[in-house]
Amino acid sequence: MSGKKIKRYRAAGGVVIDDRLRVLLLTRSVPRESTPSLEIRLPKGHIEDGEAAEEAALREVCEESGYCQLAILADLGELVNEFDFREKHIIRNERYFLMKLLKPDHQPSFFPHPHSEEALFRPLWAASPEEAISLLTFESEKAFVRRAMAWLETHQL
Repeated sequence: MSGKKIKRYRAAGGVVIDDRLRVLLLTRSVPRESTPSLEIRLPKGHIEDGEAAEEAALREVCEESGYCQLAILADLGELVNEFDFREKHIIRNERYFLMKLLKPDHQPSFFPHPHSEEALFRPLWAASPEEAISLLTFESEKAFVRRAMAWLETHQL
């Protein structure tokens, strides 16, 4: 890490379930070290100045997936994720919320920066939380789906 610029930021997102307990994921193919890499992620993004984490999570899920009719069921907590990316050391505080899809209406995704890697996201519904865990690329996101599963086991929808 020595000599690398450190970038810190906060992000919020959602573990979104529907009536059948499917889990909303995002998929994209991005170049990593000149090689195409398939990523399967949970929707999340930056918390803007003055924005509450809940607001950011709802906004980011809507922007990235096109699913906007959502209700927050639970706060799944936060964790710190550190990694190196493009000559920077990133320290990201990630906070996720369990969300319920209220209506399956889908609109085109909206990306403030249409040429960003985020604009490559496409929605993908995992058949169950277990399948979502098996598909997700990053361990930190798998941990949030496990937290959502634990919450769902103790609460009736």
